[in-house]
Amino acid sequence: MSILPVPDTAIIVVAAGSGTRLDGGAPKAFVGIDARPILRHALDRVFAAAPAQVVVVAPAGFEGDAETEMRAAAGERAELGVVVTGGATRQESVAAGLSALWGDVTTVLVHDAARALTPPEQIDAVARAVTHEAGVIPALPVVDTLKRVDDDRVVAAVDRAALAAAQTPQGFPRALLEASYAAAREQGAEYTDDAALFAAAGHEVRRIPGSERAFKITTQADLERARHLLGASAPRAPRVGIGTDVHAFGGEGDLWLAGLHWPGEQALSGHSDGDAVAHAIVDALLGAAGLGDIGQHFGTAHPEYAGAHADVFLGRTRELVADAGFTIGNVSVQFQANRPRFAARRAEAEQVLSALLGAPVSVTATTTDGLGFPGRGEGVAVTAVALVFPR
Repeated sequence: MSILPVPDTAIIVVAAGSGTRLDGGAPKAFVGIDARPILRHALDRVFAAAPAQVVVVAPAGFEGDAETEMRAAAGERAELGVVVTGGATRQESVAAGLSALWGDVTTVLVHDAARALTPPEQIDAVARAVTHEAGVIPALPVVDTLKRVDDDRVVAAVDRAALAAAQTPQGFPRALLEASYAAAREQGAEYTDDAALFAAAGHEVRRIPGSERAFKITTQADLERARHLLGASAPRAPRVGIGTDVHAFGGEGDLWLAGLHWPGEQALSGHSDGDAVAHAIVDALLGAAGLGDIGQHFGTAHPEYAGAHADVFLGRTRELVADAGFTIGNVSVQFQANRPRFAARRAEAEQVLSALLGAPVSVTATTTDGLGFPGRGEGVAVTAVALVFPR
């Protein structure tokens, strides 16, 4: 592993919001723009900027998913990244990010993951503009005609010349930002963004030009805009994935295979329950949706899946595929082994697997005529092919 210089700048990527207005079926940062979620697009651009410590603030329960996206985006810079759990409010989430900063950090940028298409050049410009005394925000001039209203009654016009639309990342000298957060915590005050909190503590905030691409994804219309900018709004063709898995006999307890319990049959060895049919399906679906492989999402780095059965694996995979913007079409599986005798429970297995995925699953079985390790009764081999459709 390469040892990177310790940076003096950190970027806190706030990704702990629920995304109620977006209504994407998952916390906002994990809703797919294309084959990748909002968070991954944001991190791709953060890691394309100048090297910095990157602190991803994730919703409780999604730390592992955030870690996966962070490492995929970081590449050789993965050692600069860390994931922490967010709080009930944005302010609490940023405070959690501040608590994870390295001692060498003197400049802190706070960035909303929802501004997923923010150019790396804007991130670097904010970092360069921060001084020891002042914070910096990127902002765009307000172009719409604004009105002050009372319910549905227009009260007065608002001079837009004195207004600007704030974006992120917002940059600050670390010492003053931490002191500002401590003051806000003592006062029990909540602010809409970090610049407002910083200014309320009596510190100067300056602005630099923002970018039209740094808009915030809040509604479905915003999501469609992001997809259009990425060229993902045009109809996309169905995608096919293939998955294989092999397991040797020798595990503890009874056999679990194709989502079914097989009492009296020797178990397969593996990190979870050794269900090679379920695992091959997972790999096929992840591959079809461009989401990596089973080891990335369910491997030994994820101890929570030790001993888990097919309902856990397939349920989580179904969520990942949906979050990436795909619907499962069908899955075809071929099982190769001398035992157990599969034909008698084929219909039951297909029913269980189809229910778990919400899509048709068919399973065929062969004994390989005694050839290879499946034919010798040493284990099982499974191949699965999955079809997914972009939504």
